[in-house]
Amino acid sequence: MAGLTPNSPTPEAMTVHAKSRVLEVAFSDGKQFRIPFELMRVYSPSAEVQGHGPGQEVLQTGKREVGLKGLEPVGNYAVQPRFTDGHDTGIFSWDFLYFLGSQHDQLWADYEKRLQLAGVQRDTPMLEKGGHACSSH
Repeated sequence: MAGLTPNSPTPEAMTVHAKSRVLEVAFSDGKQFRIPFELMRVYSPSAEVQGHGPGQEVLQTGKREVGLKGLEPVGNYAVQPRFTDGHDTGIFSWDFLYFLGSQHDQLWADYEKRLQLAGVQRDTPMLEKGGHACSSH
């Protein structure tokens, strides 16, 4: 997987906090992050969210209360969350989880800016499938 090197930090502990809706991840470099499920959901690396190329991203809304139904390991390099809204196609590599945790504040600010530019609120319900017409997943 791109970005994973022998020196990349790897998770040493991962705890799902269902009530507060955060994934707590402790990495091998001593860093520990509390990543909100909502942040994971709106930045999911899946094609459904990211599209198939630059400019095809689908803005996610209505995800404040999203929970995790499951968190499955993918080899020795990632996990695949199953969210309570039915989304389950994103594979979160260790480096991507580290990125979400370490860049939380900037990613959140970017998300709020994208919401504002789109003229929608964080809690605005998503349209069915967000207009995404790809049937490859």
